[in-house]
Amino acid sequence: MLTRMIRATIALGMLMALALPAFGQTVSITARMIEGGVNDLQYQWLNDYVKPEFEAAHEGVTVEIIQFGGSDEALKEQHALDLSVGAGADVLGFDGFWIPEFVEGEMLQPLSEVGGPSVAEWEGWEHIPDGLEALTSFEGERYGIALGTDYRMIYVRTDLLEAAGIENPVDWQPTSWEELLDTARTLKEADPESYPLQINAGTAMGEATTMQGYYMLLLGTGHFLLDDQGRWIVSSQGILDSLELYQTIYVEEELGDARLQLVQDGRNQSFANFRDGVTALLVEGDYFYRGPTAPGQEFEVANRDEIMDWAMMPAQEPGAGFNGQDFVTISGGTGFVLNPNTENGELAWELLAFLNSQEALMASQEIQPRIRARDDVPVPGVEFLTETADALGALTTARPNMTVYPEVSFEAQLMTERVVSGEMSPQEAMDAYAQAVTELAGEENVVDLLGE
Repeated sequence: MLTRMIRATIALGMLMALALPAFGQTVSITARMIEGGVNDLQYQWLNDYVKPEFEAAHEGVTVEIIQFGGSDEALKEQHALDLSVGAGADVLGFDGFWIPEFVEGEMLQPLSEVGGPSVAEWEGWEHIPDGLEALTSFEGERYGIALGTDYRMIYVRTDLLEAAGIENPVDWQPTSWEELLDTARTLKEADPESYPLQINAGTAMGEATTMQGYYMLLLGTGHFLLDDQGRWIVSSQGILDSLELYQTIYVEEELGDARLQLVQDGRNQSFANFRDGVTALLVEGDYFYRGPTAPGQEFEVANRDEIMDWAMMPAQEPGAGFNGQDFVTISGGTGFVLNPNTENGELAWELLAFLNSQEALMASQEIQPRIRARDDVPVPGVEFLTETADALGALTTARPNMTVYPEVSFEAQLMTERVVSGEMSPQEAMDAYAQAVTELAGEENVVDLLGE
């Protein structure tokens, strides 16, 4: 089942009389990146290393780098439009969870069908664990390669905690939601103009709401989006408790800025709030460290390693989290896929394989160290990423790789939006979510834990 957005963009695309581009000896790649802007470090790597190295090894070939500065959701819409009319770059930056719906829409093909027999012979598969290979696979077929994975945590401005009189800010680690709230309340009291706590909500932030926000609360109540029989949980005490926490933070106590959850640029504004000291506690992925707050980046935090630390996201109560955990996190993965409309699939595959070679990824680590999919590419000399990966790796889980997931995810985002905007009570928002997901997945594929 395709999402509303994908259906709409396909319909638009079919009305456009676009001719297929001529690739010749040019191989193109696009992703969400802008020189000097969003994901600038990825652009630097592709432009300064990948392009010249690949061109030197392939005489007569030109690598064209196509920048895209919109949101993740806008990129997804652009891919849907391009692929539906036979257009688009040869190699596409892609979030792994988009793959099922694009496959169902007949807009993606397995790597082996586009790139040829050399795909199966690639040396890199031996260095990518099955769990990370699954990030860009669907129903047993490989559709892309993930550049890496990530973990989510609470980013902490220790200088603000210290100024508010909180003891041992460097070692601050809440063990329950109430302890998290108590710290936020202390910070709010110290600076009434601040919004000390940011946990993503609303549809404008898209999947960042589901991953950095809703999941981090729901997992803390002890369950996942699905039960152990693969049914979508549409009503539970855990969902209700998660929504009530959103209500406490954004509506009742104004510990977070509700407006940012509703505007299109809200996520970037939340980054700015953290940088500027308006927000002291922000739930985000390790991307926030290796990207936006890094030296020279748009939301650089001055003296970052002196005033910024991290803490694990606590379960609602100790031991109450998913799998009986005290702390929770979740991982995703983005990477690249091949455009089935390419006129030179083998060359496109060679570029994708080179992007994910040990040599190229090691070069990328020098520009933007992160946790890579290949097990032979370590994180060099970045204590923050090494420390968080070691602590959170055993606690993590991942999104269900199911065709209907993006639409369920949207309904979860909408559910949180209805609460933080004050449109609905937590109970009303959960009831609306239950009805929508039941319509999407079918009554036989959902479960009401409160009604059992």
